[in-house]
Amino acid sequence: MSDPAIRRPYRREGEEKRRDDLIAAAMALVAEGGTEAATVRAIAARAGVTPGLIRHYFQSKEELTHAAYRHVMESMTQEALRAIEGLPESDPIGRLAAFVAANFRPPVMTPAVVGVWASYMHLGRNDPVIHAIHEATYLGYRDRLQDLIAALPRPADPARDRREAIACNALIDGLWIEGGSLPDSFASGEVQRIALDGIGAMLGVRFPDTAYSNTALPGTADRKTAP
Repeated sequence: MSDPAIRRPYRREGEEKRRDDLIAAAMALVAEGGTEAATVRAIAARAGVTPGLIRHYFQSKEELTHAAYRHVMESMTQEALRAIEGLPESDPIGRLAAFVAANFRPPVMTPAVVGVWASYMHLGRNDPVIHAIHEATYLGYRDRLQDLIAALPRPADPARDRREAIACNALIDGLWIEGGSLPDSFASGEVQRIALDGIGAMLGVRFPDTAYSNTALPGTADRKTAP
C-alpha cells in the first residue's frame, strides 16, 4: 500500500490546480461578458466540472469572485516584482525602470485584464470584501513602488517618497487603463515611454535607454494574468 504521506503533496497540487482553473474560468467569462456572464453553471462548464464541484473549493459564487479579483490584482504586482529579479540593488534606477515598464506590456496590460479589473471594480461599490481586497493590493503595490523610490541616490525623505509613490502610482494606473482599453490608439511601446518619461521627470532621474525596450522578459509570453 502506498504511504499516504507521499500521496498528500500530489493531492494538494491537484486541488490547487483545480482551484486555479476555476478562477481562470471565472476571469475568462468576465472578460468576455462582464460579471453577469460568470454564473456558477457557466464557470463549471468552462472549467469542465460539475456545478456541485465548485462548492468543494468555494463556499459561494461570491467567494470565487473575491478569489478571482485578488488573483488579478496580486498577479499584476507579482509581474512587476518579477521584472526586477536578478537586477542588483546597486542599480536602483534600473530596478525602478524595470518595475514601471512591466506594467505596460502583456500579461499585465491587455484589453482582457483591464476589462476584468473594471468589471470587478464595479462590484466594489457594494461589496466590502472587494473594496478591502482593492485597498490591500493597492497599498501593497504602492509600498513596493515607494521602496524602489526610496532607494534612489538622493537624500532620504520618507514623506517625500510617499507623496511621489502616490503620484507615480496614479500615473501608472491612468496610462495602464488607457493603454489596455485602447491598444490601437498608441504606437508600440508608446505608453511605456510616456510612463517612464513622466515618472523620471517627477523624480528627477534619467532612466537608461535599455528601459525603453518594448521586448518582453524571457518567459513572460507563456504567463497570463487573466485569459
